[in-house]
Parts: sequence; C-alpha cells; structure tokens
Amino acid sequence: MKPFGVLPSQAIRSLIDGGALAADFPFEDGQLQPASLDLRLGTEAFRVRASFLSGGGASVTDRLDEFTMHRVDLTGGAVLEKGCVYVVPLMERLALPDDIQAVANAKSSTGRLDLLTRTITDGGAEFDRIPKSYEGPLYAEICPRSFSVLVRPGMRLNQIRFRRGHAVLSDIELRARHDESPLVSGEPVISDGLGFSVDLMPHETTLVGYRAKPHTGVIDLDKIAHYPARDFWEDVHSDRGRIILDPGAFYILVSREAVTIPPDCAAEMAPYLAMVGEFRVHYAGFFDPGFGHVLRADKDRAVSWKYAVTKPRLFWNTDRLSGVWSMRRWPHRQKRSMARASPRIIKVRA
Repeated sequence: MKPFGVLPSQAIRSLIDGGALAADFPFEDGQLQPASLDLRLGTEAFRVRASFLSGGGASVTDRLDEFTMHRVDLTGGAVLEKGCVYVVPLMERLALPDDIQAVANAKSSTGRLDLLTRTITDGGAEFDRIPKSYEGPLYAEICPRSFSVLVRPGMRLNQIRFRRGHAVLSDIELRARHDESPLVSGEPVISDGLGFSVDLMPHETTLVGYRAKPHTGVIDLDKIAHYPARDFWEDVHSDRGRIILDPGAFYILVSREAVTIPPDCAAEMAPYLAMVGEFRVHYAGFFDPGFGHVLRADKDRAVSWKYAVTKPRLFWNTDRLSGVWSMRRWPHRQKRSMARASPRIIKVRA
C-alpha cells in the first residue's frame, strides 16, 4: 500500500525520475526541499489587465491571448511594477499520476515583500491547486502589492508540494499530539485546526511589528540582506497591547505562540479567516516537517505573520485570534538536520 500524506523529498525525486515532474532546464541543487520543490521563473512575463483562472476547456495561453497588454523579456532582468499583474511561465511542468495532487504557495521570502504569487494551470478553476492526473505547464501569477521588484529567469518565488490521499489531522488528533508533545506554547486553541494570535505586548520593548512604506525604490530579489530596512519599512509600536491596521497597508507581526511541528508532519495555514476580519493572513503558510522541533526557547519558534487588510481600519488586540493552521501527515520520516529555524512571518494587508 502506498503511503498517504505530504510526499517527502525522496518521493518527489521519484516523481522526477519517473517523468511526472519535468523541467525545461536541469533541476538545481537546493531546489528540492524536505517536503516541497521550489519552482523557477521562465524567460518571459506577460503584463495582463486582470487576474484570471483559465477555467475548464481553456489553456492559460488562450487567456493570455485575451488579456495580455504587453510581453516582458526577463532574460537580462526586468522590473515588475507595484500594482500590476503579470503571468510568468515556469520552467517546471507536471504529468501527475491519478493518486497524487499538488498544492503550491509563495515562499516565505516572497511573502515578506507582499509579493502576491499564485500558481495557475491549464483548465484550472482554483489558484495554487493542481488536481490528480494534471498534465501540462505551470504558470506563476505575480502581483507586487507594496514594492516594485527586479526579477530574472530561474528565480524561485513559489514552491509546490505533493500529497496522496486525505492526510489532515482532526481536532482530536491535534489535541492528542499536543498532549504528547506541545505544538504551541501556552494553552492551544483547537477548532477546525490550531489557532494563533499576535503578540502586541512583547517583553522590554514597544516594537510590535513593521509596516511597508508606500513609496520606495525597486528591490532586486537577488540581493539578500542588502537593503537598509528603514528604506522600506516603518516601525509599529504599542504600549497598550493593541494597534489599528490601516486599509491598503502591509504589516509584518509576530505570533504570541511559539510553534513546534513534529518531524512526521507538515503544516499549512489558512490564508483567510473570515470570522476575524477581511484580510489575508499570510502568503506563505507552509511549515516544513520538524519546524522548531528541537528548539527550546519560545522566541526561536515564533511564527511571523504578514497581514494585508483590504477593508475598513481594523482594531487589533493581543487576545484576538489571528489565524488557523492545519497539520498533515508526512509519511516518511527523513534524516535531516534540525538547524535553528527562521521565524515564520505573519503578513497583513490593511
């Protein structure tokens, strides 16, 4: 019997070897992650007049013929402008078997820049969801929301993971897991997943997060740790355990709870939670197996949230539920180094 759940890297390697996962150029070192594969931008982008899904019976190419405003050559690098929508053919393509489906999402580094990146497919009716037996190319729809960015072919803005069967842990199973080994610090809020809240009363500081500045320069995505943060972000302070989120603004905040993902599971966050407000909680909500598992200091396991608020100004206090994540089984426990995990970020658009 084939294992079910989120496929580990060795199973993804088998998909590559069997031709279910192919690429225009050879796969690169570091592209294969413990439970996912990074996807790479191709050599051209299409500026389109609207976001779209191809829908049944149509290909992305068909829709591009209808929606394209102009083509952008990425070969020497090109700027994707803030507020515009682009479609970029990816280097990877799929020929999935009839028992495996795929899910994509932006990488954390992409989400921290409010760079809305979603995967679309031929005949697709959903963003970031690829059904069983899909055979065809992959495309990234990219919309820079806060910053204009410079991109080049081969850049990895999003990732894809593969799963077989229904592997989501129930609330009863989540509770049992937490009782066995805590999934979060403090008392868990478990209801259709595990809830999080934002830390607006940190120790020894009033700094609770950051808000993207509305008018900045271009960010070259290849330049890591290059730009001064003050050129693109302004501090958000609170000494009362509450803040107000402004419409159209993008925030980075940190969770009050520290997070631990067991080595035999992976987790993903719901991008929207209608019961707490009209905003996107995150762009990159995938937790690798073992995230924070060997760490002991709560601050080293905090999840960072990226908030994008779309409607009215939003009052927020530290007790308000901010997001929910679900956990899926990871069928093959891999030997991997559990190095210090980077904090996950919560993104909020106001």
